[in-house]
Amino acid sequence: MENIDSSPLPPIVDRETWLRERDALLPREKAHTREGDAIAAARRRLPMTEIQPVELIGERGLTSLPDIFEGRDQLVVYKHMWHLGKPLEGQCEGCTLSIWDFQNAVYLEECGITFAVFCEGPYEEIAPFREFMGYTHPWYSTYGVDEPAFADNGAIACYLRQHDRVFLTYETTSRGVEAIMGSLKLLDMTVYGRQEEWEDSPEGWPQRPPYSFWRRDGRPTAQWTRPQVTPVTPAGASHCH
Repeated sequence: MENIDSSPLPPIVDRETWLRERDALLPREKAHTREGDAIAAARRRLPMTEIQPVELIGERGLTSLPDIFEGRDQLVVYKHMWHLGKPLEGQCEGCTLSIWDFQNAVYLEECGITFAVFCEGPYEEIAPFREFMGYTHPWYSTYGVDEPAFADNGAIACYLRQHDRVFLTYETTSRGVEAIMGSLKLLDMTVYGRQEEWEDSPEGWPQRPPYSFWRRDGRPTAQWTRPQVTPVTPAGASHCH
């Protein structure tokens, strides 16, 4: 971003004027919150569909779908995309942002909900990625599993267990996955927003192509927080430990 001295700025006003302008926006924000509550209420009234019994490969080997609930009745899953055979830096930057923004499921667990990641890649490929990134959530491979409820990766899905039967109750589409992307929601509160070209911003506001800050110097941005990570080499290989 440009130096703040030369960057476009909002009008500068006294605090009384600022409070008046800010309060004028509040009814719209409250309406947005109430509509979100109403949509959540409608989700709770959706029907559900049963999932066939399957076993997925995870850290403990083959695991039945009911066992993935870890004794709880509900399961929230992030369905992670996977680029088969690609190196760590070649994996999906959007899924990386999603999982990186949700590191701990303790509050879900307190409400009787288990969180897990279902990844479409083979477990022998995704396990080193999980270890490298330092993820603590359980990961399971859906590779080769013929179950429509596990398709549409890059989504969030919610499941309900009734004894040994498992049902799909809800799944996001399109931008619904932003529910897990807390960084984007915080950016939306800032003066320059996400700084992406599709946003409705004042003339002169800094903007860039969509998703461009999700990847830096050849890697998903979050990978740079890992110890001893180095840039991708010109030959396409990377050096990471």
